[in-house]
Amino acid sequence: MSFNPRLLSGLNPGELMEEFKKIDVSPEGMAIMKEKGQFVLVKVDRLSPQAANILKQEMLAKGGEVALGKEHARFQGGRGQAIIMGTRAQYRRLLAVLPRQPFGLPALAKELAAVLEAYNSPPVSLTVKGRDFVWGKRTYIMGIINLTPDSFSGDGLKKGDNPVSAALKQAERFLAEGADILDIGGESTRPGTAGNAFKTGPAPSGVEAVSEEEEMKRILPVIEELVKISPLPLSVDTYKATVARAALEAGADMVNDIWGLQRDPEMAAVVARFQAPVIVMHNKTVPGYKDLLGEVAGFLRQSITRAETAGLPREKIIIDPGIGFGKTLEDNLEILARFEEFKSLGRPVLLGTSRKSVIGLTLNLPVMDRKEGTAATVAVGITKGADLIRVHDVKEMAMVAGMTDAVIRRRV
Repeated sequence: MSFNPRLLSGLNPGELMEEFKKIDVSPEGMAIMKEKGQFVLVKVDRLSPQAANILKQEMLAKGGEVALGKEHARFQGGRGQAIIMGTRAQYRRLLAVLPRQPFGLPALAKELAAVLEAYNSPPVSLTVKGRDFVWGKRTYIMGIINLTPDSFSGDGLKKGDNPVSAALKQAERFLAEGADILDIGGESTRPGTAGNAFKTGPAPSGVEAVSEEEEMKRILPVIEELVKISPLPLSVDTYKATVARAALEAGADMVNDIWGLQRDPEMAAVVARFQAPVIVMHNKTVPGYKDLLGEVAGFLRQSITRAETAGLPREKIIIDPGIGFGKTLEDNLEILARFEEFKSLGRPVLLGTSRKSVIGLTLNLPVMDRKEGTAATVAVGITKGADLIRVHDVKEMAMVAGMTDAVIRRRV
């Protein structure tokens, strides 16, 4: 006779409760054990040696653990990092005592409580142009409309195209194929261009920086026409406040800023003035990280703070870790593998991998042959918590998202 032991993996709180019900655990028992069945790892920065050791002793007393560096464990050195390990029940007991401790631990308790809440609870839903985005219910699709002649992906304007007619036709097709948002861009932001570096050096062959005037000339006529005919929310892909302001005045609904409100000092005020939802993306001039995930998360926290300080409600902020921007191939793959960590910021997370170099370099493929690789990254990203995917191939990626949702979110 075999007892048939097996691992239970990937269970969210609701699925864990379903497993309890299958073996007929009492309601009282389920209430007690729900938090004991979730093991959580949290990494924190800037702890003093005193705070780190109090944190460790308190978590040990609750049956959990805290990993410290050698110097911190000896009450030496400056501020450093720690990794907290425990069940949600142990964290709950920890959070009950930390507010009474010194060395900044009451502030840490508030931040820990927010992280734990965000990790298991989807963000508040968002309504844009009459459409409800209920985060966690399904994956939403953002279709890319490039109004540039030098798009890295090969989907920009072709010689002889009428920009407005071409964009309207693409928007109509994207609507039929399942897009939820249209993202309109008038400047290429491939690596090496002005939009993808603080210090603009020589651009790749055939790529030039685009002035505000030229960018507006490209996008505004399209936005003005799309507003009249498209039921989909319109996002403008720009990091320039002047361009964003003009686009919002023309009828755009939201802004997608690849510098996360941290390049143009006026951008946060613009989105707040219009109360426009904003996507804030992580970016960096050149790769180079001591703590990749920590630095990306820290940048995004700053972007969220900038938006809120300017007066934009938190529920109108979406984050994007910035695959392909200021990151090596290995960096991009690590972010994909650990994508779910960004859920702890408490905001919906966008994944943008469509046709990018992470796929080309991994599979040794040119841009136009990266559809299957994109599909793989989309499926992985949704599995790890992506709420919104930004893609060139709407029809195919909408099907990938639908199938992945059926597995991950049990949505059919």
